[in-house]
Amino acid sequence: MLNYITTGTPTDLPPLLIVHGLFGSARNWGVIAKRLSDQRLVVSVDMRNHGESPRFATQSYPDMAGDLADVLDHLTPTHGAFHVLGHSMGGKAAMLLALTRPDLLKSLIVADISPVAYSHDNSHLIHAMRDLDLTDIERRSEADAALKDKIPDAGVRAFLLQSLVVKEKKWLLNHDVLEADMPKIVGFPEVATQYDGPAFFVSGGESTYVSRDHRDATKALFPNAKFASIPGTGHWLHAEKPREFEAACRAWMDAIDARS
Repeated sequence: MLNYITTGTPTDLPPLLIVHGLFGSARNWGVIAKRLSDQRLVVSVDMRNHGESPRFATQSYPDMAGDLADVLDHLTPTHGAFHVLGHSMGGKAAMLLALTRPDLLKSLIVADISPVAYSHDNSHLIHAMRDLDLTDIERRSEADAALKDKIPDAGVRAFLLQSLVVKEKKWLLNHDVLEADMPKIVGFPEVATQYDGPAFFVSGGESTYVSRDHRDATKALFPNAKFASIPGTGHWLHAEKPREFEAACRAWMDAIDARS
């Protein structure tokens, strides 16, 4: 089963499951998890081939959704149905979970991704990480400097380096499988079902990952979908505007919980 981190304690409100994106980990969401845990239990997972979770030979969305179902099958008998929040790759995995195991969800929250295939490819980031010689790296700042030529964006480097364990000289990422299955990661499987439960799609106002052209595809699978955007932020909206993102998620869950 996936490694997961629990934040806070159970309350009368439905708990929240947080699912990170590509190259991320549960730890990346620590600030958001801590703040949202003031009202409810929050569980953050490491996806397969990321963080402290097991390494597998594939990174398909059916596999990832199955991993999430295993975690929730373990937790829901005690805690009940979860709100499920997923960002980017984690958002796609959460969408497929909702489409295949709606019984496990109180609601779905998708951060800056749509159920469509994308043309971008992040393999160059994998190459840069894998090619970095960690032998003489003693500090994360040294790794940052060594990656600068291949990854000019300081924010992207900072994000990736959260998965580097300098003392052990290893990455908490299965680079080979992530590269091999990149076409699956940027794609989205054909699905013949719908999720009729409440679904909230929140995007970065300046992100290129979500556009109005995606609305029809989203509504076809999630007929009750609601949409919102956070101005002045891009794809990593939870890191760029954490307070605004937290407020949007909190308001959504509060509204859904009030119906119960």
